[in-house]
Amino acid sequence: MEDLVIRDADVVDGSGEPSYRADVVVDGGRIVSIVKEAAAAGCQRPGAVRELDAAGLVLSPGFIDMHAHSDLALLRDPDHSAKAAQGVTLEVLGQDGLSYAPVDDRTLQEVRRAITGWNGYGDDIEFDWRSVGEYLDRLDRGIAVNAAYLIPQGTVRALAVGWEDREATPEELDRMRQLVAEGLEQGAVGLSSGLTYTPGMYAPDAELTELCRVVASYGGYYCPHHRSYGAGALEAYAEMVELTREAGCPLHLAHATMNFGVNKGRAPELLALLDRALDAGADLTLDTYPYTPGSTTLAALLPSWASAGGPQEVLARLGDPATAERVRHDLEVTGADGCHGVPVEWETIEISGVADPALGRYVGRTVLQAARLRDEAPWDTARHLLLADRLGTTILQHVGHEENVRAIMRHRAHTGGSDGILQGAKPHPRAYGTFPRYLGPYVRELGVLTLEECVARLTARPAARLRLPDRGLVREGYRADLVLFDPRTVAPGATFAEPRRLPTGIPYVLVDGRFVIEDGRRTDVLAGRSVRRTPV
Repeated sequence: MEDLVIRDADVVDGSGEPSYRADVVVDGGRIVSIVKEAAAAGCQRPGAVRELDAAGLVLSPGFIDMHAHSDLALLRDPDHSAKAAQGVTLEVLGQDGLSYAPVDDRTLQEVRRAITGWNGYGDDIEFDWRSVGEYLDRLDRGIAVNAAYLIPQGTVRALAVGWEDREATPEELDRMRQLVAEGLEQGAVGLSSGLTYTPGMYAPDAELTELCRVVASYGGYYCPHHRSYGAGALEAYAEMVELTREAGCPLHLAHATMNFGVNKGRAPELLALLDRALDAGADLTLDTYPYTPGSTTLAALLPSWASAGGPQEVLARLGDPATAERVRHDLEVTGADGCHGVPVEWETIEISGVADPALGRYVGRTVLQAARLRDEAPWDTARHLLLADRLGTTILQHVGHEENVRAIMRHRAHTGGSDGILQGAKPHPRAYGTFPRYLGPYVRELGVLTLEECVARLTARPAARLRLPDRGLVREGYRADLVLFDPRTVAPGATFAEPRRLPTGIPYVLVDGRFVIEDGRRTDVLAGRSVRRTPV
């Protein structure tokens, strides 16, 4: 007898083709048989140790979150319902150029401080790894869902060069090439950058091109958070297209949005740029989340010159009144590069989380509202938070445009990614709601995508980008990473007011053929493992 037969499911298989009714048999963590229209045909139906009646439910491949910030959450929280309950069976970590491998003792502490707002400082984590391979081995001890890893270019630069705003020496560039190659050999699927975050933003295009040549030689891809999503966004996208063309490297554009007032209604210009590149032969994909606000740390808004040298240097500059005034001028008047070249509008910056609980009264307020509470100028409040919270404050940026979100969502290179930050008292609801929000509001209610189109963008297309030969489709022989959802009721529970509410209409999720969500509840199964780069 096989392990499981899922009876009478409406299979949306990830190919984009119309759905069909079938019995799907799972054994040993793989799909071993698909019997189409079994009940109607009156044929011999497969038997199994367990049968699941899936009448009225859609069976699809598990969703792949192409942009996740669960690097520590997967280790800290075995439950991880934030993603498992959405039907996510694979997350891509190491995003935006900053994560926890490869490191040495020095850079590990620096990175932990720099991205406290993304992942927490990690006091509850035993950092018993330093290399990419060791981090992946740590994931292999058992996690809620599967995970792939991108080598973070900013962390590599911190290790080889430091946090200074300068060009790398030839020897340092060779060291960075070596670190990238080692990470790919150990199983990373590509390279990420955060080109509005230090120290990755200090890398010139020539340096990035050289690293991308290494990535291409291993069959990986480059995933940049590029240099601007505001003023100069189109130029920043074009820069990445040209850079990867020169390097011969596949390109995946992270959280591909067009934000801030300067880009309202300009998504068609971006899509035209991408279509020209695709028509010329570019290997190009992108991911988006189906919301308008963005999310990052308050420190990320600072100008690059103020962030040089690492977190301690940043705090020292903010503590000096004259230097802090220079920072304010760049933010409020010039438009800091950390704020995408657009003068900051404090009424759009909502405080979503703090590292220091004593600052909790500011969570849920904009910086402008918090400043009124403190009876001072907004910059004074922002500076107070940065210093008192030691750069650990997270924010929402209410700067997006719905028409841009929908236009980019329809593009032929589109995939889904949550960009979900799980830290803070009121995180962005995308961390808990991205995938059901696609299926409910954007498919069922608005018809922006058909169900088959949407599932393909959340499964097969990202699996192809990751070069995974046995994931992303409901096919015999493929991994049994599967989700069953009710297309009539699937919806996000998370809202901006209650961002940690779990979705509805997703009663079953399997990872490696084992139920991680059963009857709508999280089981104790830890079937997830690292998913490593397929050798060229």
